[in-house]
Amino acid sequence: MTKSLDITQRGLELALDLRERYQNHQPLLVPGKVEKLLMPEHLLNRQIDLLDYEDALPLAMVATRDPDSPMSVAAAVRLSPRGRDSRLISEVFEMLGGTSKHPVVKQMVELITESDFDPLMIDKVQRNAEKFVSLSRKRYADALRKNLKALLGGDIEPRRFVAEFFELSEAGNLRLDIRKRLILGLLMSDTIRPSIKFLFLEHLERLPPTVRNEIITEALQAPNKPSLEAIKQELAWIRLDLKPASLH
Repeated sequence: MTKSLDITQRGLELALDLRERYQNHQPLLVPGKVEKLLMPEHLLNRQIDLLDYEDALPLAMVATRDPDSPMSVAAAVRLSPRGRDSRLISEVFEMLGGTSKHPVVKQMVELITESDFDPLMIDKVQRNAEKFVSLSRKRYADALRKNLKALLGGDIEPRRFVAEFFELSEAGNLRLDIRKRLILGLLMSDTIRPSIKFLFLEHLERLPPTVRNEIITEALQAPNKPSLEAIKQELAWIRLDLKPASLH
């Protein structure tokens, strides 16, 4: 794994890009040619070289700005061992305790800094973070299932359901292929009202362009039926608005 003990120009540029992504509610992607969501598990796995994400500033940005506490914890945990090697990074790490909005991050930073970055304490925090991520993912998935049941039973307002669908799937770091499959299933369903499907179309921009295009393409290729006619027309217009680079 590449270790950057100082703050680099490329790290600064990535941190600024991450700030813009958070402001625009865009997903964080793993470095590389394949469009893949950055997950807490990637940050917790030290065998994976995350390239510019190894810099202190991008990790600090995720730890302080991510709305998902598992992502913030994972970023802080990844940064923590390097606090022993660099006074600058130790100060950046300590800063997380005062700037992160997640109490679990504040507690984790306090434990590690009070131990003077003891490797044994860092290992203990890492194990607890892995358990925390696993339990959090389960809670988000359970909430999604509960909301879907409430929607079908008429116990939740459609706009709230759709908004929470994206919030929960993003906060729970639901894999893109699963998210795509769920959205396609809802768009193709005969039991979901068209008005709810149109609400999903309003939120498609929160997905990476490649995934968005795959959903549009597969939906347009689905067998024609009256319940899909209006949705397909709207998808065709959305596809025209996509950047050419995102179309295949």
